[in-house]
Amino acid sequence: MTLTIAAAEKILADNFAPWVLDLGLTVASVDDQGAVLRLPWSERLAREGGGLSGQALMAAADTATVIAVAAARGGFVPMTTVQQSISFQRAVVGADVLVRARLTKAGKRMAFADITMTAEGTEETAAHATAVYALLG
Repeated sequence: MTLTIAAAEKILADNFAPWVLDLGLTVASVDDQGAVLRLPWSERLAREGGGLSGQALMAAADTATVIAVAAARGGFVPMTTVQQSISFQRAVVGADVLVRARLTKAGKRMAFADITMTAEGTEETAAHATAVYALLG
């Protein structure tokens, strides 16, 4: 059973640290293979030179993957990040970021994901990540 956007938003609100919630992430879409979150542009998240900080993008990728796993499972399950690798390909300046997390494999104990981040209005990849999660519940 695929989560609704409202259910995914509730998982986001109920299961993440306040500093992650401060990023302002919202759920744009969910299905049984992944999720798309929106990271809104904010000067607070920009680094010197005006580009969105890598730390914000990494946190957004991690968060989107948790929502993707929850969507595949039909609800939140406790999990922990085992590995996350990211490549920053172009700066994002003055635009929201769409964070697309797709599960490449979801087993009983482990989940693997591919995450692509693009500035809204473009198809050019700003960052690409892969991640592995241990499912604890």
